[in-house]
Amino acid sequence: MFHPRRTLRALLLPLTAGLALTALPAQTAQAASTLTNAGFEADGAGAAAPSGWSEYGDTGASFAESGGHAGSYRLSHWASAAYKVETYQYLSGLTNGNYKLTAWVRSGGGQKSAYIALKNCGGAEQRTDLPVSASGWLRIVVPVNVTNNQCTISVNSDANAGNWINVDDLTFTSGTTGLSIKGADISSLPKSEAKGGVYKTASGTTGDPVTILKNAGMNYARLKVWVNPADGYNNKARVLAAAKRVKAAGQKLLVDFHYSDTWADPGAQSKPSAWAGHSYSQLKTDVYNHTYDVLNALKAQGTTADMVQVGNEINGGMLWNEGSTSNWGQLAGLLNSGYDAVKAVNSSTPVALHLAKGGDLTGTRWWFDSAVSNGVKFDTIGLSFYGYWHGTLADFQTTLDDAASRYGKPVFVAETAYPFRLDSDDSFENIIDLSSELVAGYPATPAGQLAWMNSVASIVEAVPNGRGLGVFYWETTWTAVNGNGWDPADAASGNGWENQALFGYDDRALSSTAWFSHR
Repeated sequence: MFHPRRTLRALLLPLTAGLALTALPAQTAQAASTLTNAGFEADGAGAAAPSGWSEYGDTGASFAESGGHAGSYRLSHWASAAYKVETYQYLSGLTNGNYKLTAWVRSGGGQKSAYIALKNCGGAEQRTDLPVSASGWLRIVVPVNVTNNQCTISVNSDANAGNWINVDDLTFTSGTTGLSIKGADISSLPKSEAKGGVYKTASGTTGDPVTILKNAGMNYARLKVWVNPADGYNNKARVLAAAKRVKAAGQKLLVDFHYSDTWADPGAQSKPSAWAGHSYSQLKTDVYNHTYDVLNALKAQGTTADMVQVGNEINGGMLWNEGSTSNWGQLAGLLNSGYDAVKAVNSSTPVALHLAKGGDLTGTRWWFDSAVSNGVKFDTIGLSFYGYWHGTLADFQTTLDDAASRYGKPVFVAETAYPFRLDSDDSFENIIDLSSELVAGYPATPAGQLAWMNSVASIVEAVPNGRGLGVFYWETTWTAVNGNGWDPADAASGNGWENQALFGYDDRALSSTAWFSHR
């Protein structure tokens, strides 16, 4: 697959719409108010410069070839030597306002940078990096505010030898995108600090981690609630104290009810010991009273929850065995008890239902179809998506988009994370500690962690009809601190997650906290 490099061509873009182009002999840039050849179908395979598009840099690395997303052909960037190339199209005569570029992309990864940009539109350039996806096509979006009646659509690669991207089926329409939630779970923080945990800015100044994260762009905190945990953390009293801190920092608050004394997830949904012998009817009352009690206390102290999860990763139900998915009628009753309690405290607080396995289309459909047919009430859908467990980014996009459209609800990532290194900072083995466990194209470095988060955020941003709310990082502040291990009943337990925090082993905020400034 060798493509001879063509001569470098420089094009001078007009400063204002309609000004005659100063063109080099090779070609002139087309100016139109709508995209020309947006699916790269006009020329067939091997087109050195696709019709309607211009190139700059190592132009031999930009070409049309077979293997389109919807049609027969696509734009590709590739060369056998390191290259820098831009493929662009200039639009003029635009009505000023908000626009959204949508594109289908793939990338083998490894580039210094690979992104789609909207520039020369009158304001700041807007970019979306291409996620690494070597097989499945992904849809990404770039929004911009046009203020000078023109805009340039730009596909850029600064690549090493053999790196490649595919781009296809672009649309440029009115509209905008962005994420309302750039959040993090900080449930581990109070215990960490009580046990001596320290948090620093990137430059090494000790500070309040909530403030440090806020300054990075975080706008939403997630706090889990256990009923009567062995260590006395993540209970009602601790959540009330943490909520004051969150709200004082100007953050919104997601309250995550586990309905357990310890971790609830697809493999464990143990009843709290205080509810152990209760009947199904009593459990419905327990769920209502516990949910109401915590949320009403939050409201009373002026820190009303902004969103509530009724259950945590409830793929198999909750409050086993009574609330198992093997008895959907009872599970529905328990979920609706939680929903009703949330609304009784504050009718405008959205209720989320949260599943793990964010790349499992079949399982997600089965669960929510069952919920709907059993009359379960909910307002939003939260999915956990860990790329080393839950499938590819393409699987995730398919599942997320389907959930949003099939149920007509906003969706968000309730949990995701990625390692910035593989070795451990305590004597406890990390859950992800082998390079073979990583997602292809995303190294275990702060840069790889940042790229992962931006990829996940970009997929949520691209959910159609504005239904992608945002992302919560899990678990931002869970650094290795003696006594703050995973098991609330065992003070000697370690933390298998410190290599996926957003603070390094030197306690400094990592460069990957920049993901919080995603649009």
